[in-house]
Parts: sequence; C-alpha cells; structure tokens
Amino acid sequence: MAERKAMIDATHTLSISRQAQLAGISRGSVYYVPKAVGAADLALMRRLDALHLEHPFMGARMLRDQLNREGVTVGRKHVGTLMARMGMEALYRKPGTSTKHPGHEIYPYLLRGLTINRANQVWALDTTYIPMAKGFVYLTAVVDWASRKVLAEKVAVTLETCHAVEVLHEAFTCHGKPEIVNTDQGSQFSAQAFVQAVKEQGCKLSMDGRGAWRDNVFVERLWKSVKYERVYLYAYDSVTEARTSITQYLGWHNQSRPHSSLGKQTPDEAYAVMLPTGKLAA
Repeated sequence: MAERKAMIDATHTLSISRQAQLAGISRGSVYYVPKAVGAADLALMRRLDALHLEHPFMGARMLRDQLNREGVTVGRKHVGTLMARMGMEALYRKPGTSTKHPGHEIYPYLLRGLTINRANQVWALDTTYIPMAKGFVYLTAVVDWASRKVLAEKVAVTLETCHAVEVLHEAFTCHGKPEIVNTDQGSQFSAQAFVQAVKEQGCKLSMDGRGAWRDNVFVERLWKSVKYERVYLYAYDSVTEARTSITQYLGWHNQSRPHSSLGKQTPDEAYAVMLPTGKLAA
C-alpha cells in the first residue's frame, strides 16, 4: 500500500481520483494516515478473534456478554466497532440482511446443490484478521474448493480491493482459471475492480448469503487451523515476519497435511489427481 501511495503525484495533470483508480486504491486512502490502535483494544481484538473462531454465531451483543463474564468491561457498540475493523461478522443465516453495499452489485450463490469434484471447478476467496504483537494484518487467500489447496495468498495491512485483485491474478497466473469464483459479500469482493477481474477471465461470480457460514465452511476451518497451529503460537513483530511465517505454514498445509475428506491425501496430491485430463498441476 505504501508503495502504491508513493505513486500518487499531486502535481500531475491527472486528477488524484484518477491516479488512485489506476493504482488500484481508494481515493480516501491517499490521504489516510494510519491511527495506532491502543494496547487495550489490541488485546480485545485478539480475544474477539479467538471467540469468533470458537463461536462464529456470536454477534456484538453475545460477544460483549462473554467478555463481561470474563471480567472485561466493554460495551456492545465498542465491540461492534472493533468487529468492523477486523472485518468480522456473526456467521449465521440472517433474514432480511442481504442489502447490497451502495454501488456494489451482489451476485447469487451458485454452489447450492452443485457437485464439486474437480480441481479448478470452484475457487473460494476469503479474508481473515491476523493479530500481531503490536498491531494486526489481514490474510487473503484463494483456495481450490475440491482439493482444499491454497492457490495464492497475501498478507496486507488493509482490506483494500486491490489486495483481493492481486491475489486472484496470482492464482490465475499460476493455476489457470476456475469455472466459478466464490466469495462472501465483503466490500472488497463486491467492488467493481474485483468483479471485473473475475469476469474478464470468463469465470462466474458466486457470493455467499450474508452471514451464511454453511456456504463457505471449509474456508472457516482453514482459518481456524492457520490461527491455532501457527498464528497464535507466535507474536509477530513485523508484517514481514507474519507474511513469512504464514506463507511457510500454508506451504506445509498444501504439501504435507493429509485431509480425511480427501482420502488422507494432501491438498497438493488431491489437486493433481482432480485436475481435468491434459492439465498440469502447479
């Protein structure tokens, strides 16, 4: 992000808005100065993250009540503010909450009743919050639905759409393209730049029902494994350290971790077997 901001030239003949658009960042982020998060809030966010992994159905009120029972004095509104900053929401079917982001089109969920048994048939994208010793980052990954192979990942300091587009393009470059790309309704995935990146490859875009955990449950399981088996065991001092550690873990996940749902194959092994005849696994 810092490198992209450095590309903005206030004296250029192009407007700031146009330069930001070409750089793949929002105009507002050009002027944004990161505000440090206090130690108390960082501790709260770390605990909220753990509670969300164990009880994904909990919203701000239930999380507040749980924290209060643990002796932490905090209000529902503050919990809600921190959840928004973390990109977190309760995962359960909520009627009447499918209102789209202003200016963003929401696409239907295409996977219900679909048999998914081929590599590159469906890819899933998602983003999760990653706590560090002093601060936090976000992890975005592209996962092949049938084989559970992580095809590309990126650790970034913001939830900007450009990061989702970048990791998707990396997956396209290394692994070809799927028939369907499935995401949640997060603003980074419903933004025009991301939608265009999917459609220009001839892929269909599918979006989970808002807060519907069953629509993407295996990615939630991946996040749980990443955090309990790697992230929570370390207190990352820098973004570089977090990025290196998480990339190493996901490489191990692909190459060495057998899955019972895959007949004890690793994701790499399953992906190679499930590819359509004539295509090579990367």
